[in-house]
Amino acid sequence: MLQSLPDAVVVADADGRVVHANPAVTELLGLDPDELVGSTLSALMPERLRAAHNKGFARFFATGERRLIGNTVQVPALHRDGREVAVDLTLSVVSRPNGAELVIAVLRDARPQIQLEQQLEVSRHLSATLQVTQALGDSPNAHVAFERMLPALCERLDWDAASLWVPHSADGALVCSGVWRAPGMDVPALRDATVARTFAPGEGLPGAAWQGRRVVVMDDLLDNPRFTRSDAAQRDGLRTGVAFPVMRGTTVLAVCELFSRGTRPVSDELVEVLSSAGRQLGQFLDRLHAEGQARELARTLQQSLLPPRLPDVPGVSLGARFRAGGDGMMVGGDTYDVTALGGGRWMVLIADVCGKGAAAATVTALARYTARAAADGGAGPSAILAAVNAALMHDDQTSPLPYLTAACLLLRPNGSGAEGLVSIAGHPLPVLRRANGTLEDVGEPGLLLGVDPDVTHLELPVELAAGDTLVLHTDGVTEARDAAGRQFGEEGLRSVLSWTAGAGADATAQSVLDAVERHVLASPHGRDDMAVLSIQC
Repeated sequence: MLQSLPDAVVVADADGRVVHANPAVTELLGLDPDELVGSTLSALMPERLRAAHNKGFARFFATGERRLIGNTVQVPALHRDGREVAVDLTLSVVSRPNGAELVIAVLRDARPQIQLEQQLEVSRHLSATLQVTQALGDSPNAHVAFERMLPALCERLDWDAASLWVPHSADGALVCSGVWRAPGMDVPALRDATVARTFAPGEGLPGAAWQGRRVVVMDDLLDNPRFTRSDAAQRDGLRTGVAFPVMRGTTVLAVCELFSRGTRPVSDELVEVLSSAGRQLGQFLDRLHAEGQARELARTLQQSLLPPRLPDVPGVSLGARFRAGGDGMMVGGDTYDVTALGGGRWMVLIADVCGKGAAAATVTALARYTARAAADGGAGPSAILAAVNAALMHDDQTSPLPYLTAACLLLRPNGSGAEGLVSIAGHPLPVLRRANGTLEDVGEPGLLLGVDPDVTHLELPVELAAGDTLVLHTDGVTEARDAAGRQFGEEGLRSVLSWTAGAGADATAQSVLDAVERHVLASPHGRDDMAVLSIQC
C-alpha cells in the first residue's frame, strides 16, 4: 500500500535508521528509495538541523515524549541536489510483533500550499491598499482621512492598535495626533504613554521612522531598548510594533504606528504595503482637492489588475483591449490574465466583478491571484474557479456583494493549433471564429462565483486549428447601450467578428472595441467596464 501512495513515506527504526521508503520520495527529494534504506533519518534534513533532530529522536525513544506524533508540521527537507524543499511532515508510531517500535514519517510537498498562501497574502495586502485608497477618496479633509485610514489599514492587516504622530514645527518633535484600537480591545497604558510625550528624530519607534524616512519594525517591543514605552506595551499585552512615514517627496508629513498583541513576522511584502500606504497618504494630503490626482491614482490601481503586457505564447498570437466604465472612475472590476504554467500549458482567465470602484478592484485582485495560485498547483479550469469561489465566500469583508463571473481556459499549443479545457461561471460564452469565418459559442453556462459555496462547473474541451480565433469578452461589450437604449448585443459582436474574418488577434480585439465605442457615441446611458481578449492560432 505504501508503494502506491502519492506522498513520500519513510519508515525508521529506534536507531533512526531507514528501513523502508516508497517511490514517491524520488519525485519529492530526488532520492533512490533503495539507497536511502540503511541511512539515518537526519540525512533527509539540512545540516544545521541534524544535531537537534538526533537529540530529539533519542529523547523520544528514551522518554516516550511524543509531542509531534499525530501532528503535522512544516519543515525543510534536503533534496539530492542540495536545495531545501518545504514539506509538511506527519509522524506516527507502530509496533512490530516483537514489541519494537517503528516511526513512520509522511512527507508532502508544501510548496503549492505555501505559494497559495503567499498569493493570498499578496491579495490581502493589495486589498488593504485599496481600502486605504477608498478611505482617502471619501474623506473631505486630512483629519477625517487619518481617522478612516488607520482603521481600514489595521482591520485589513489584522493589527490591534495604531497611533498617529505629526511633526510639531515649534519644537521640532513628533506629537501624538490620535490613538486607535481594534473593536473590543483596549490599550489604556499605551494610550496614556503615547499622548503624554513627544519624540525627537531618531528617538523611539516613531522617531526612527521619521529620521530614516522608512518603515521600521520592532519584532519584540519588550526586549528592544529603543522602544521607550515597553512598560505600557507589557501592561497592554503588545509585542510587535511597526512604524511607517507618510511622505510627500522627501518630506515626512506624519508617522503611523501599528501594534500587535502577538509576536508576528513582518514580511517584505507588508513593508512594501506600508511604504505604499505612506506614500499614498502623502500624495493625498499634498493634493487633497485635486480631482486629477484621484483619477491618476485610480488608473494606477486599474493597471495593477491587468497584465502589463501579454506574454509570448509559442504558436499563438494574443490581442487584448480594456476600457474602464463610469464618468472618470477608472477603477473597474473587469480583468483578464494569461499565465504560463509549465509543460507548454497556459491559463487564460477573463472575469467581471459585480460593482465598481475600490471594492470591485479588491475582489478582482483576489480572484486573479487566487486563480494563478490554483493553476500553478496543477488545477484544471473547474478547480481554479472553485478556488476563486472559496476565496470569495471566505473573504466576506471584501465587498458587500463579492461575486463575479469568469471564464477560465487551460490551453496547450500543439504546433498545428491548440487544445484545452474551458469552464464558465456565469460569464458570456467565448466565441470561436473558425478560419473559414463560421462562428460558434464555446463552453457551457454555469453559476457565477461568490454565491454558492458548493457550486461546480463543467469542463468542456476546446480545439483551435490554424487560423481559428477565440474571443473572450465581458458583458460590457454586449450590454453597451446606444442613445436609444439598444444593446450592442451578441448580434453586434458576431457581426464584427464576421466582417473582420482573417484579421489577426490584436486587430480583432481593437475592432470589437471600436465598434462598441461607435455604438455608445453620444449615449446618455452609463458605460460599464469592457474587456476583450482574443487568441489566434
